[in-house]
Amino acid sequence: MGELRAGLLGVGMMGRHHARVMRELDGVELVAIADPAGDPHGVAGPLEVLPDIDALIEAGIDIAVVAVPTRFHEDAALKLAAAGVHALVEKPIAESVEAGARMVEAFRQAGLVGAVGHIERFNPALQELRHRLEAGELGAVYQIQTRRQGPFPSRIADVGVAKDLASHDVDLTAWVAQSEYESVFAQTTFKSGREHEDMIAITGRLTSGTIVNHLVNWLSPMKERVTVVTGERGAFVADTSTGDLTFYANGTIPLEWESVTAFRGVSEGDVTRYAFPKREPLRIEHEAFRDAVLGKPSDVVTMEQALRTLAVVEAALESAREGKVLQP
Repeated sequence: MGELRAGLLGVGMMGRHHARVMRELDGVELVAIADPAGDPHGVAGPLEVLPDIDALIEAGIDIAVVAVPTRFHEDAALKLAAAGVHALVEKPIAESVEAGARMVEAFRQAGLVGAVGHIERFNPALQELRHRLEAGELGAVYQIQTRRQGPFPSRIADVGVAKDLASHDVDLTAWVAQSEYESVFAQTTFKSGREHEDMIAITGRLTSGTIVNHLVNWLSPMKERVTVVTGERGAFVADTSTGDLTFYANGTIPLEWESVTAFRGVSEGDVTRYAFPKREPLRIEHEAFRDAVLGKPSDVVTMEQALRTLAVVEAALESAREGKVLQP
């Protein structure tokens, strides 16, 4: 098979990066770009900026990336499925679980690859973390905690912080632990004058029994992207903004300080920061999508998986409204 003819819908803040990676990807040729808002970042180059998804499909594409606001995901995806075009849709999969379910069914019936851009799975720190958990280096996993905080991004207008950012944490947690969410409880705040929440705190439990906690907001002056996995032998700390992974081992050296030895728990041990290859997550994500389309082994995030993530996020939002624990 020759190069896959690729189209890109949306060349905003995220779409411009998709365009760059698609142009550098082996086996893929970016042949068409569409955005009704034009080309604010000047990424089209020699390509005409087409007006909509219909024009993009008419360009004769094999695959497409959808990087437009969430409320437009369903319409674009359903049209791509009807045209026989494989699609990678930015996260969250859709504005609602119902819309996402329609997308899943459309791609299933058409026999096409439907993928969603939960890019954190491809972060080198989290990939290394999952490999080490699978190898049993931590032993039993007790708790997974994430913190994703920073200033408000002007690019987001149609969803709140839960669907835009907490969806990352829900997806990566279930993926790293290889366990689904059993229950969630959440609280939200609305401080920036918008109709959508700008802060959410989620606690819950996975079917494996692991406790989870997520702190997510658009109200912090500093940016933080941290995942902490605590278990039987210590704790892994993944900083996904830098791609670093550090292991804090439980202490094994006897303590002679009486007030400390009275504590029946773990103590501080060796600290190790691992060295490993750090490739760009977006490039790895595109490679996984390409390989899935070509029928090769791939870790692509499927629409079915992304729909499950959205269901957990929506359950968290409903929990915040109703003030009770819910099962997604």
